[in-house]
Amino acid sequence: MNLSGFPRFRGSVAAIALLVCGSVLSGCVLPPRDDPAALAAYQEANDPLEGFNRAIFGFNEGTDILLIRPVADIYRGIVPNPVRNGIRNFLRNLRSPLTIANELLQGDWTGAEVATKRFLVNTTVGIGGVMDVAADHGLEYQAEDFGQTLAVWGVPEGPYLVLPLLGPSNFRDTTGIAAEAFGDPVNLWAANTDRDGIPLGRAIAGGIDTRSRLIEPIDDLRRNSLDTYASLRSLYRQNRISEINDGQASTEEYPEFPEFPEDEVPQVDNSGGTAKSSTP
Repeated sequence: MNLSGFPRFRGSVAAIALLVCGSVLSGCVLPPRDDPAALAAYQEANDPLEGFNRAIFGFNEGTDILLIRPVADIYRGIVPNPVRNGIRNFLRNLRSPLTIANELLQGDWTGAEVATKRFLVNTTVGIGGVMDVAADHGLEYQAEDFGQTLAVWGVPEGPYLVLPLLGPSNFRDTTGIAAEAFGDPVNLWAANTDRDGIPLGRAIAGGIDTRSRLIEPIDDLRRNSLDTYASLRSLYRQNRISEINDGQASTEEYPEFPEFPEDEVPQVDNSGGTAKSSTP
């Protein structure tokens, strides 16, 4: 197996990781131990790297406003909706081996069966995945990734993290992204055949397609939020809870709290990590 492209890739990833670690450490905020209410809010936000994250968020916002959103808007304006749906279906179909693997690693045999049937049907009848024929026959698409698998295994989410260009994440999901980048069959094939541009082109196409579908929601968020950063952080964590639970409402998401006197503030215990079904 020719892995000539991987040392370069690993070197770039290592350099980025060192840069991120240095920036993260410089932006770390210590918990306010002397103020119970502030400590509870700090633990609820799970964002000890807020200074670093807000800096990256500002960079992402500027890049999005000046470049990514206009490109996504043009893409949506000139590419007909059926073609955009075909591109999205094709990109999803390329991820099918990863989806199947994650379903199996999570012990979700039914999900693995559905994902496998979707892959076979859409690759053949659906012309390489361009047409989502499987969905028309009750085999709906279900997004799965290694970050969700780690959550099912009980790995805590870790601190909230904003990644350059990729946006909201956390330490667990970032680990999942890196693992899938190395294990993706398409990326392996591209690296072994000196087609290094394919993963990049695929990532750009997927990013523009995703951004084109979020133009109005993100515009609304920016207009209506006093703190867009905090709103996006909350939405990301809620969305991850839903994805980890396959869209099922968690019974632990709405616990019954005892009644506290108005002058008492309940403490939030987050010392043991994050329960997988109630947090992302």
